[in-house]
Amino acid sequence: MRRALALIVITAFVGACSNTGLRDLQSNSRGPDEFIVEPREPLQTPDDLRSLPTPTPGQTNLTDSNPVADAVIALGGRPSEATEVPATDGALVTAASRFGVTATIREDLAEADEKFRRRQGRFTQFKLFPEDRYLQAYQRQQLDATATADQWRRAGVSTPSYPTN
Repeated sequence: MRRALALIVITAFVGACSNTGLRDLQSNSRGPDEFIVEPREPLQTPDDLRSLPTPTPGQTNLTDSNPVADAVIALGGRPSEATEVPATDGALVTAASRFGVTATIREDLAEADEKFRRRQGRFTQFKLFPEDRYLQAYQRQQLDATATADQWRRAGVSTPSYPTN
């Protein structure tokens, strides 16, 4: 009896040591996988079927999705094929970079986040029951909207968009 109980406990502890990362995105349902579906643009019939453009193998076509251009259009902009900043967005770029621009900001943030997650994840992988490690790691950085609004109100700042109690 003791051996069976010890074997069960050891198996549970070893099974709890598996590290699935911060987010386990594996689906256990039998339904469709929403990440596999790629929406396509509707097919269009050209005005003149005799003057079709020359096919360009390996290039994009009208029905291929372009998420960046779609997002720009959804936000009220005009998509651009240029790799440089359009002249119409010069003022926006100037305002956004008024305090300076760090060329390696993405690499610096990724490195800092990796260090933070490594520090937070030292002993969090030893769990008997599955938990959301992402929320567990970033819990102290979570913003409490009510406490923040109260803090600003005590400081005398008007918060008209936040409801009063």
